[in-house]
Amino acid sequence: MAVTAVGALAHTGVLVTRSFATGRVPWGNMYEFGTAAVLVGVVAFLAFGLRAPVLRGLGLFVLGPVVLGLVLIGLYLYAESGPLIAALRSDWLAVHVSAAILSFGIFIVSAVASALFLVAVHRERSRNAGEELSIGLWGRMPTVAALDRVAHRTAVFGFPVWTFAVIAGAIWAESAWGRFWGWDPKETWAFVSWALYAAYLHARTTAGWRGRPAAWVNLVAFASLVFNLLFVNLVSTGLHSYGGVS
Repeated sequence: MAVTAVGALAHTGVLVTRSFATGRVPWGNMYEFGTAAVLVGVVAFLAFGLRAPVLRGLGLFVLGPVVLGLVLIGLYLYAESGPLIAALRSDWLAVHVSAAILSFGIFIVSAVASALFLVAVHRERSRNAGEELSIGLWGRMPTVAALDRVAHRTAVFGFPVWTFAVIAGAIWAESAWGRFWGWDPKETWAFVSWALYAAYLHARTTAGWRGRPAAWVNLVAFASLVFNLLFVNLVSTGLHSYGGVS
């Protein structure tokens, strides 16, 4: 936990020094967005781990994707620091993108918890069927119920933040393009992600959908966020396509 906290401070230093170098908020392109989002995921894990030590077993499974993500972000999304392109020079950048980064990072932890929940349920069923299972690292993992709670509570926190990000984006769109919503690819997938997370929160409290079905909805919702970040920005064309800029 101490090493993770030191890493988070160094990670923060990347964004702070980049902000000083550019004279703006440090999330004006996909490199900066991705770097900030995974930092939020680390901070969210630290908050859970400090508050409930039993959840520290999540560390490997949160930090593993984070480290891999940082490597891929550095290799394929790196951009030299510089001023914002004209399309992003707005006060709404700090509001809209900050909310998107915060919710994305929190949803990372939620997705990891749901994935581990599915594995835990499978192991529990195998054990009940009489299969012998190795314990290994799994002996330090939270219970099935704890994993479900983490996935749900992080989604409950992240969902209104994502809702605010979508609303702020619509307001910015009206200011920049004269309309609140135009079903641009990024807008469409932002709404798809919002609807999927709403479906997860509803499924999590609905009989017959609790447990594994709800966890799968949560993972599909997170996959839609990743698709929106990567495919829509890098491959799709639309008003939000800035040649690698988020």
